[in-house]
Amino acid sequence: MLTSPPNLLTLIRVGLIPLLVGLLYLEGAWARWFACAVFVIAATTDYLDGWLARTRKQHSRLGRWLDPVADKLLVAATVLALVGFDRAPLLPALVILLREILISGLREYLAEARLVLPVSRLAKWKTAVQMVALGFLIVGDAGPSWLFVEEVGRWGLWLAAVLTVASAWDYVHKSLEHMRDEPTREPGLPPVRGASPWR
Repeated sequence: MLTSPPNLLTLIRVGLIPLLVGLLYLEGAWARWFACAVFVIAATTDYLDGWLARTRKQHSRLGRWLDPVADKLLVAATVLALVGFDRAPLLPALVILLREILISGLREYLAEARLVLPVSRLAKWKTAVQMVALGFLIVGDAGPSWLFVEEVGRWGLWLAAVLTVASAWDYVHKSLEHMRDEPTREPGLPPVRGASPWR
């Protein structure tokens, strides 16, 4: 249901994306800190909508589709905007975006076979490092010099890219058996039940 609290939070995350990108166009420290605040709020809704869906048992087909789409839109828009303004390194950003495309395609393939991969701890760490790095990069040189904000953001994005490659390989490796003509089900690949855990 579109108006359920989890789905409303997801829609809020999508709605915050144009505001975030617009703030990145503005000059001044206030704009960068404001943009960082918007990004943190948007990222927080990703946790809250999942928590509400689990605790209130308000899973839905719309939510299973909309939640990962909102995540990818937020990350892609932020990464592309930061690279466009030369505030983020291109190579790790490219790795992160390509991984999202790969996992989206893999997810669609497995959905046809009614299979789902549980989210790994490695993927959770990837997401956490990625979000922190993007937050630092949004603030950039508007942050205090003693905190080395830009350096932390850049190195954090590189670390996120490494974790991105590792988690993508983990998902692909676990799915190889199901890409053959006669796949065999593994214990780690149960039938689809409930919300999609892909991140």
